Amino acid sequence: MKSNEQLAFIFGLIGNIVSVMVFLAPIPTFYKIYKNKSSEGFQSTPYVVALLSAMLLLFYGVLKTNAALIISINVIGCVIEITYLIFYFVYASKKDKITTMIQILVLNVAAFGSVVAVTFLLVGEDKRVSTVGWICAVFGIAVFAAPLLIMVIFVQINFQKFCITRIVIRTKSVEYMPFYLSFSLTICATLWFFLRMSATSSSRNQTTAAYSSFLLHN
Repeated sequence: MKSNEQLAFIFGLIGNIVSVMVFLAPIPTFYKIYKNKSSEGFQSTPYVVALLSAMLLLFYGVLKTNAALIISINVIGCVIEITYLIFYFVYASKKDKITTMIQILVLNVAAFGSVVAVTFLLVGEDKRVSTVGWICAVFGIAVFAAPLLIMVIFVQINFQKFCITRIVIRTKSVEYMPFYLSFSLTICATLWFFLRMSATSSSRNQTTAAYSSFLLHN
């Protein structure tokens, strides 16, 4: 059991380091936006989803005991993602600002508020941690998938029609695919894979906590 706890701690520590990498990965993208004074074809979706994931994991850490690592890394994550979004707003077009604001209201306000409300009103106290943990896992997957939105499609709502534009395929360029973010998320996913491969059923709780500490969603 002691070796399992040590393994979980080691992966949790490595996970926190990788989490910082994930949070800082978009810096080259935002430097380019700053340099060109325009958000160009870059989308805010990955950062809105990452903020939601960090908020959920922060909520998970508050509910869970002995979760200082989870709380600290996700407080940092929330601050960084909010900074990115503010920076994006400064240089985004009016249309992109409206789209981003809608995403924030739907995901970071309505969805997060609903999770908190349901957790306290409908879920028993003894099941709150596990319930929120599963929700964090789902949104962690969403963080991994979010960059694909830039690579595959950009959905523009025009009345009741959806106009699908395949940015990367159409332009034959990966310019608008956030490489460093995708790379960091790949490392994060790889660590989680090896963590699960090395875990035993008796250490499932410890490995879940370690995973939560570097999901960004995380």
